[in-house]
This record gives sequence, C-alpha cells and structure tokens, in this order.
Amino acid sequence: MDELVNLVVQKTGISQEDARKAVEVVVNTLKSRLPGPIASHVDSFLTGGVTGGMDTIEGEATEMLKGKLGGLFSGGGKG
Repeated sequence: MDELVNLVVQKTGISQEDARKAVEVVVNTLKSRLPGPIASHVDSFLTGGVTGGMDTIEGEATEMLKGKLGGLFSGGGKG
C-alpha cells in the first residue's frame, strides 16, 4: 500500500498523511463493494501477498461472473 500512497503523493502533491487517508478510504470502499471472494484478496494484493497476483483475482472474478451470468444464457430461449 505504501507504493500506492507514494504514487498519490507524486501525482497530487498532497502530504503523505493525507495520501494515506485517501488510499485507505478508496481501499475500504472497494472492499465493501466487491464480492466477498475478491474483496478478501485486496489487502493481500496491495502488500504483494496474493499468490498469482492479478491472475488469481482475475480467475476468481471470471468464475464468479460465469456463475452469475450463466443463468441468463442457459434458460429456455425462444427459437
């Protein structure tokens, strides 16, 4: 998360403390709005602790979407 905070400082010119607060607000908001299986990886991803990184998160998101969207396309369609 420090890397993200430093990026915010560089891009905006705000203080380190204010940048950290802003990043924490964004991260917490993301975690509260993402589906559980993905939200649970946000902190680990930000600290570099997710095995597989984005591939892991992308895979879980894809599987979740397949499950949710699968019902839309597998129903009895009109021919």
